[in-house]
Amino acid sequence: MNRTVSLVLGVVCVLVGLLWTGQGLGYVGGSPMTGVTLWAVVGPVVVLAGVALLTVRGRGRRGGG
Repeated sequence: MNRTVSLVLGVVCVLVGLLWTGQGLGYVGGSPMTGVTLWAVVGPVVVLAGVALLTVRGRGRRGGG
C-alpha cells in the first residue's frame, strides 16, 4: 500500500475512532450514536486499527528506491 494512503487512512481511523468513542461515552452529543455503548467499544478498536496502520507504515523500507 502506498505510504501516503497508509498515513491518510491511519489518521482518519484514529480521528473517527476518537469521535465514535466520545459519542458512545456521551461526551459528543447531537447524534443517535450518543450514549450507545456499542460505539464506546467500536471506537477504541478503530483507533487501534489506525495506530496499527501508522506503525506498519513507519516500519516500511527506508532509503532510496
